[in-house]
Amino acid sequence: MTAIDFTLPSKKFKDKTTVFAVGTVVVALCCIYTNFNPLAFFMEFHNVRDLLGEMLPPNYRTLTDDPSTGYAILQTLCMAFLGSLYGGIIAVIIAFLAASNTMPLKSVRMIARFTLSFLRVIPIVVVILIFVIAVGPSTFAGMLALVIVTIGNFGKLFTEIIENVESPPAEAIYSVGASRMQVIRYSIIPQILPTLIANMLFAFDVNIRSAIALGIFGGGGIGFKLQLAKSVLHYKDVAAIVSLIIIMVILTEKISDYLRRKILGEGKLK
Repeated sequence: MTAIDFTLPSKKFKDKTTVFAVGTVVVALCCIYTNFNPLAFFMEFHNVRDLLGEMLPPNYRTLTDDPSTGYAILQTLCMAFLGSLYGGIIAVIIAFLAASNTMPLKSVRMIARFTLSFLRVIPIVVVILIFVIAVGPSTFAGMLALVIVTIGNFGKLFTEIIENVESPPAEAIYSVGASRMQVIRYSIIPQILPTLIANMLFAFDVNIRSAIALGIFGGGGIGFKLQLAKSVLHYKDVAAIVSLIIIMVILTEKISDYLRRKILGEGKLK
């Protein structure tokens, strides 16, 4: 008689099977508790067709009939720019306080790091609602929310950039009797300046999208115009505003990418 070779499943196969089974159960429970039918992805499109029929063609006359639409786009750009500028500057200051190679006091570093962590975990919707309550629905509330979000999102990144600078230039300046502020001015800042500016441009790119969403929740700008058009069921105006938003985002993204490549490609700014 020939022996029968029984090959048991490997540990790797068992682990993959376990992960797949657990993932399947989690997805199924989520669908059950949210009353969601996965087949709706492939079957329920009649509402989308009806909505597209009401939105097309877009009513671009809203730009001439209501000049405030163009003004709202300019407001959104200003919100994103000021939020990125002020938020970036404050984030850099806190990053210098949080970096181990620029702040010798551990207590100050801990407070700065806690501040960045605290701001980073607050959802942007909560931030805009707080400022809308505090100063009222306006572009000022939206700009303040973007400042807070920029500090939280980029403060930790700036801290890592500062801590990862090359140490030999700083040690050389220290060796001739320079103070800590002189080391920061003549060694650390020249190394990190191009990267910081490039990341601030990236923050502006991100904040353009955030500013549009904040407008829907009372932050002003083109997002508020979009919410207003939707609330009065002017779907052709909604389509026109959405297409303008897409064009604005694409243009700002391309310009921001070009400037970041120029800055990082040159290696330094003069």
